[in-house]
Amino acid sequence: MTKILYQQESYQIMGILFDVHRNLGGGFSEIVYKDALEYEFKKANIPFEREKEYLVNYKDIILDHRFYADFVLFDQIILEIKSSDFLHPKYISQCLNYLKVSKNKLAILANFNSTSLEHKRIIL
Repeated sequence: MTKILYQQESYQIMGILFDVHRNLGGGFSEIVYKDALEYEFKKANIPFEREKEYLVNYKDIILDHRFYADFVLFDQIILEIKSSDFLHPKYISQCLNYLKVSKNKLAILANFNSTSLEHKRIIL
């Protein structure tokens, strides 16, 4: 039997994602969903950082480009929020970049701009 990475934490996060989508529906800009999620994470006492900055190390320097993950939950799960027509492959690539620079293993990509919440677990 395959073990799900961060199963309990993922279940809690997904419950909140579905709850926010159920209450707001689709069609808002990303910032609205992020604000609602921040409220719910605080209410559920889930440790998080919003717009967490990641530096890119190259050899002996830090590159100018920075990455900003929408949320980092439990110090180990990246959550990327979208309000788009569909989960485009570039969003998956974006999550993979975050995982590489953060050294985390799991990202959850969530798209709120649909009738039902679209989501994908991305494991590195």
